[in-house]
Amino acid sequence: MNISIWLMRTAQAAPRRPALFAGTREVLDYGGFHAAAASVAAALQRRGIGPGDRVALFAKNVPEYLIAQYGAWYAGAAVVPVNAKLHPREAAWILRDSGAKLAFATPALAEALARAGVDCPVEDLAGEGFASMRAGPGVAAPAPRAPGDLAWLFYTSGTTGRPKGVIITHRMLVAMSLSYFADVDEVRAEDAALYAAPLSHAAGIYNMMHVLKGARHVFPLSGGFDPAEILDLAEGLGSVHLFAAPTMVQRLTREARAAGRRGEGLRTVVYAGGPMYNADIIEAVAWFGPRFVQIYGQGECPMAITALSRQDVAERAHPRWRERLGSVGRAQSAVEVAISDGAGGFAPPGQAGEVMVRGDPVMPGYWNNPKATAKTLVNGWLMTGDIGVLDEDGYLTLKDRSKDLIISGGANIYPREVEEVLLAHPGVAEAAVVGRPHPEWGEEVVAFVVRAPGAEASEAELEAHCLERIARFKRPRAWFFIEELPKNNYGKVLKTALRARLSG
Repeated sequence: MNISIWLMRTAQAAPRRPALFAGTREVLDYGGFHAAAASVAAALQRRGIGPGDRVALFAKNVPEYLIAQYGAWYAGAAVVPVNAKLHPREAAWILRDSGAKLAFATPALAEALARAGVDCPVEDLAGEGFASMRAGPGVAAPAPRAPGDLAWLFYTSGTTGRPKGVIITHRMLVAMSLSYFADVDEVRAEDAALYAAPLSHAAGIYNMMHVLKGARHVFPLSGGFDPAEILDLAEGLGSVHLFAAPTMVQRLTREARAAGRRGEGLRTVVYAGGPMYNADIIEAVAWFGPRFVQIYGQGECPMAITALSRQDVAERAHPRWRERLGSVGRAQSAVEVAISDGAGGFAPPGQAGEVMVRGDPVMPGYWNNPKATAKTLVNGWLMTGDIGVLDEDGYLTLKDRSKDLIISGGANIYPREVEEVLLAHPGVAEAAVVGRPHPEWGEEVVAFVVRAPGAEASEAELEAHCLERIARFKRPRAWFFIEELPKNNYGKVLKTALRARLSG
């Protein structure tokens, strides 16, 4: 099934329902959204682009993004979403690797791609060419696609080398969307999905369930994440859903507290994409109330491994609420989750090991990369590369990426545990912990700390803070106070850069 048929069905049932918004201004209703996508599809087909071909999207968050995406799907093609924050040369590499036959881009990025010398035509989403594509006669219906056909070719962030293309099928997107309804949140026609994070990633992949239910799709005029703008839009539009990385939740909470605003109109914030430290989400819930849901997924199993419900995030009466809040929740309905014992079997509850997942949302493999596929898909299981523990109640707590585990004197040390302790200190704004080679112990713990504004937290003060809360062997043996942590385009801390700094 071509997942874009959901747009056609919604347009048939409720053509006048508001669909696409630029800020608070309605751009298209569902009838117009469907018609524009159908016209783009016909224009693509006239250019020889059809089932199985790839169409790239290298664009800021604008309403035309979804029109182009659904136009490609209506034509039977697959989309290749490229993060708009990438360097044009990085984007050009993805276009070449994917074999994209055409790229849609917002104006400045279209010019940058042209300078980068891409091999395929580039269509400016604000140009006359795209306007013409939208205005012509459209296809009657989306092209038929099989459940296992490629729908979305997602390129990983590539922090350790060239990014890998994850094959995401129509079946995977359907399973992820239905799991959202079962495990994450309901979606109603009066809701509004607000796209403040890149559409190329988690924020954008959550558009499908909102299309199915006929909800609104809102694009901030800033084109990105501005906390004050988000609060204004939520208040003006009402019933807003927002996907946010943990750093975005922190910024939103700080802005709301400073302005004395309680997030009126903000119905649900789904957070994922990196570690959410307990101190940050406790503060967010205390200020905004029970509006938060956590999910855990990967590009290889998009948004669909586990979920920590709204109730669990807000719970404060359960005797183990802090432990559960520090988890990523329980397995979503469409998958099985297990912990590897490292010897081909399953670890018992409470034992750490690599997190494994299988089910319909799991990828069939990487694009043109059988070696990486064979390493990642083992005996039907996706090996996530994350170390975690399942408890007796099925809650999964992530310890760290397997490559970030520190082994010192034969003992396993999980950097996230140390980071949680450091972030509980009022003088610490951000912290990242890595291992450094040590001639006697194998590795030693090193902490990089960004002090809170106006704070003068010292090495001795932070060491005493750690010794009061964790075992002595886990405490950092070296401290580096820096202005900011290095991060990639998705806001994740680049621990590879921190390790390189230590060895430089």
